[in-house]
Amino acid sequence: MNSSRGEIVIAAALLAAGLAVAGFLVSRGLYAARATERTITVKGLAEREVDADLALWPIAFTATGNELGETQARIDRDAGRIRSFLHDRGFEDGELELGSPLVTDRMAEGGYGERAVERYVVRATLTVRSPRIAAVREAAGLTARLVAEGVTLVRDYERQTQFLFTQLESIKPEMIAEATRDARNAAEQFANDSGSRVGVIRTAQQGYFSIEDRDAFSPQRKRVRVVTTVQYLLED
Repeated sequence: MNSSRGEIVIAAALLAAGLAVAGFLVSRGLYAARATERTITVKGLAEREVDADLALWPIAFTATGNELGETQARIDRDAGRIRSFLHDRGFEDGELELGSPLVTDRMAEGGYGERAVERYVVRATLTVRSPRIAAVREAAGLTARLVAEGVTLVRDYERQTQFLFTQLESIKPEMIAEATRDARNAAEQFANDSGSRVGVIRTAQQGYFSIEDRDAFSPQRKRVRVVTTVQYLLED
């Protein structure tokens, strides 16, 4: 019995040792194979200029008074004037959205009575959401006509006019392919200088797409950019 147990223990120890040696040899083989690999990592760039296809134009306006109802009535009147101004320039009701008014009671804030000011300030914003970029830019340059009609326009620093490009998915495949070709060209230049040839792609990573204004003076024109990182095998 003891002899059988001893043989089993010896056999198990030999098996374990064999597996350990085999694992060591396999790992050494993989390490040696990888050590002989030569690679190059390069970046590829693709850029494209596009026109914005959606405009968000918030038109903020305000009215003041000592009677809240009358002040709100002035806001409603001015909203109608703004709508008429936009309708005359071809904008439809579906492109216009009037937000809820914001009412400030100066008496409740404690500053009323210190100087000759009206108690209530009502502020509202009518937002134009339209793909008609040129029409929005033209109308924005004519808002002095609203002021001449008695509409008190105010600058809203939190909500500026935006021109957006929403069709990124339509140009993504072409730009990724362009960035990959750019990376391949860079790798081939390096390989030629070192007397090698570019092999297959070992790893590839797509960077994120960025969309920015082309410059501060033409926000309706966008620059789309993507960078890819590609690692190639080098061959002799």
